[in-house]
Amino acid sequence: MEGGKRGDEAGPSSEKLGELSEKLNEVCHVGEDEEDEDEDEDHRSNGVAAGFVPGPLVSLKEQIEKDKDDDSLRRWKQKLLGCLESDSDGQMEPEVKFHSISIVSDDFGEINTPLPVDENQIGRVLFTLKEGSEYRLKLTFSVLHNIVSGLTYSNTVWKGGLQVDQSKGMLGTFAPNREPYEHTLEEETTPSGVLARGLYSARLKFEDDDKRCYMELKYSFEIKRQS
Repeated sequence: MEGGKRGDEAGPSSEKLGELSEKLNEVCHVGEDEEDEDEDEDHRSNGVAAGFVPGPLVSLKEQIEKDKDDDSLRRWKQKLLGCLESDSDGQMEPEVKFHSISIVSDDFGEINTPLPVDENQIGRVLFTLKEGSEYRLKLTFSVLHNIVSGLTYSNTVWKGGLQVDQSKGMLGTFAPNREPYEHTLEEETTPSGVLARGLYSARLKFEDDDKRCYMELKYSFEIKRQS
């Protein structure tokens, strides 16, 4: 038989965990029905089931304070939510603050740009890449007030007014945390050839599974010939 100490380490009972899971799931919402096929496909690709009816948004403070007399469950919640009761302010809506975006490449190391971008930098070339080179975008951000569920990104690229690329992906679900999160997107490879060289414009957008937009960044970059 297991001793009392070992039982505490095992965490709360399966019944309590089931209740906690239900409460955490209440903050996982879907947005409204999409108006066209492209948006509907985006919605499905983010793992949201069609026809799902969201539950009421529950503040982080309520989630922590419920069952607060159960010491084992309280510690379990703090571990899962990544915060302490003193961090919760009762605000319902989650908030994501982006601090910086970096481009990482073997060609030049890492170039960091603080966010939001200064007005005098909007429209300027933020970075230059060689054709056929591999690179990654790295983001630093903070989550405040409540859980952000299903944070996704889309990065759309144009050249000469024509869309030439679009990448999408899931970052995940994040709880409020004292320390900023750092997330590196999937590796990309720049195209090669005469037609690939030149200036590009792009738009990087971040939304959660309730279609809240936390940042929309427009930027430019250049692809040059391999030396």
